[in-house]
Amino acid sequence: MSDRPFRAGGKRLGPAFDLLAAYQPGGFFFERAGTGVSGTGVTQLVRSEGGPDRIERLARAANAALAGIRLDTAGVTPVVVGAIPFDERRPAELFVPARVMSRTRTGETWQVDVWPDGLAPADVDRSRWTGRAVPHEPFSEIQLRSDPEPVDYREAVVEATRRIEAGEFRKVVLARTIVVDAGRALDPKQLLWRLRAVDPDCYTFAAPELGLPDIADTAGVLVGATPELLVAKSRNDVRATPLAGSAPRFSDPAEDRASARRLFESTKEREEHALVSEHVAATLGHLCDELEYPKEPELIGTANVWHLATPFRGRPRPSVASVLDIVAALHPTPAVCGTPRDAARRALEDLEPVDRGCYAGPVGWVAANGDGEWAIALRCAEITGATARLFAGAGIVRDSVPELELDETERKFRALLDSLRWG
Repeated sequence: MSDRPFRAGGKRLGPAFDLLAAYQPGGFFFERAGTGVSGTGVTQLVRSEGGPDRIERLARAANAALAGIRLDTAGVTPVVVGAIPFDERRPAELFVPARVMSRTRTGETWQVDVWPDGLAPADVDRSRWTGRAVPHEPFSEIQLRSDPEPVDYREAVVEATRRIEAGEFRKVVLARTIVVDAGRALDPKQLLWRLRAVDPDCYTFAAPELGLPDIADTAGVLVGATPELLVAKSRNDVRATPLAGSAPRFSDPAEDRASARRLFESTKEREEHALVSEHVAATLGHLCDELEYPKEPELIGTANVWHLATPFRGRPRPSVASVLDIVAALHPTPAVCGTPRDAARRALEDLEPVDRGCYAGPVGWVAANGDGEWAIALRCAEITGATARLFAGAGIVRDSVPELELDETERKFRALLDSLRWG
């Protein structure tokens, strides 16, 4: 990195270019249904210290970094990318990639290079990559370690429901982890390839875990495929699709339809979803005009899980300069924290022994005009060498049954464990 001013140039690429082919260790990847960004190298870090307004400060710092880049090619769009830790007390760092490949919903594909003024653009490798189709053997029980143990998680659910009955809060989301000793160096790129193949309608992502002294190939990387769009902004259009409430998928079509129907008709799952959708509606109502959303949730399915979802669409008010302003207002939603927010956060201090890191935090990108797309980092793993820490959570409300909530986390782990065999 340099103290010099920065310049940016680029070119159009063909529509068949695979964004995943451009991903390199230490870089960034974010794609859904063929659209998204893939960044390599680092020209500038954008940092915000911890605190209640850290994402607002991050938005201003990102805008300042992008505003200082001189465009040598008309139409190019440098971006700031990365993942933000869940806990507001932790600092957040994003970065401007030295090279970013992007594809928009209109099908345009761009390569954008950013470099210090007076120097040549970095030479970034674009070697051919085709993926691998042969998985490793399934992990043995000895390679897996639960944290917390299932019995401790069930006890935390019991305690959470007791506190809900006492009126302390209405919902809390409790996460647990599984640590995998793979016995081999895990390959985030191969894992991305598999996750994208299994669930192309999810947001497949990889981001270096910042907040460390620096970015290096040996640093941990967060890799996952999340179904949940936190917020996307494109000019005068804002979209969000919060999820809450889930049920398992089945290979038998009749059994699968019955599971979806039970989810849609479940009072407990509908209550859990309503707490999330009401929060998003109230928050976006302050930031958007012409906000539209269905009064009844919709069913959406991933490879392993049915979810209740409510799609929102609105027009941002003039005061909304950046998609990160909306991220700051929404995060954390009741889908990943609970409600009321402050009470749920305090409960997590007592009931959840794991460090979430960037799990359940925002992951995505923002451009100089404030447009961008941010998902919630769910169904993900922190990968460091031969070790992967998998995260999964469940929303706990008054009628939660500990065994069923534990089973929900196990289902979420199962899909990622299977995909890790390709990593």
